[in-house]
Amino acid sequence: MQMSAVFPRSRFVSAMLCAAALWPLAASAQMPVAELGLGMYRIEAEVAHTPQTRQTGLMNRHEMPQQRGMVFVFDMAARHCMWMRNTFIPLSVAFLDEEGRILNIADMTPHSEDNHCAAAPARYALEMNQGWFAAKGIGAGARLRGLERLPAPR
Repeated sequence: MQMSAVFPRSRFVSAMLCAAALWPLAASAQMPVAELGLGMYRIEAEVAHTPQTRQTGLMNRHEMPQQRGMVFVFDMAARHCMWMRNTFIPLSVAFLDEEGRILNIADMTPHSEDNHCAAAPARYALEMNQGWFAAKGIGAGARLRGLERLPAPR
């Protein structure tokens, strides 16, 4: 591609780098945030409820505050799987049934395309920083509160 004198190469490169740096912020700004509860802990969760937001998830992010996470709302309960393509943050994912009970939790490695799947049909998945569930003593059977306030999947 040839740059014109009107938009020199250095300005083009600067504009592209700026856009790339801001892309994760724009992606998260488009997602609603819901307050959820698990045990005695409060979670601020971005809600991935559309095909686009479920596909993108936490890709291209380099950090996430400890009380933050992302909840995925699926159209139907199934044995959904997650992976970590283009994801820089080590994460733990909890798969939840229709009632919000944790079915299983899996630790995921950044940039891995290994599948981590629900142990049974799951309607939701909650991603948190890796080790968050273990550090809080939360495991299978715990119930996530606040799911009724989430937007419906699209």
